[in-house]
Amino acid sequence: MTDHEQIRALVQRWAEAVHRGDLDTVLADHADDIVMFDVPPPHDGVRGIDAYRETWPPFFEWQASGAVFEVVDLDVTAGDGVAYAHALLLCATPEQLAEKPDVRLRLTLGLRREAERWVVAHEHHSFAVS
Repeated sequence: MTDHEQIRALVQRWAEAVHRGDLDTVLADHADDIVMFDVPPPHDGVRGIDAYRETWPPFFEWQASGAVFEVVDLDVTAGDGVAYAHALLLCATPEQLAEKPDVRLRLTLGLRREAERWVVAHEHHSFAVS
């Protein structure tokens, strides 16, 4: 499997785990020193896998209300030891999608190779202001 294919599979696996509320799989391919900038506070981001872990339960609660979380577009650029990916995702309840069908969550990931595998070292989520 090429680096591009590995990273694409990692992102798809992560997104499917987010949708299911599977915290272990969400965390599986993330670096211990992950930095994430997310839509909800804290706006200065979270640092470290423990802080990253703590951000997910409230999202899973919202997700369980029937929201969708699905990759619709994904691009990957990979070098020998670092890579980045950017994606657009559906991330909304059915009501939100009915009201604004074109809204997409923007995702940017910075990855690095650790012990022969890719891990996410930086994650950034955002919505365009409308």
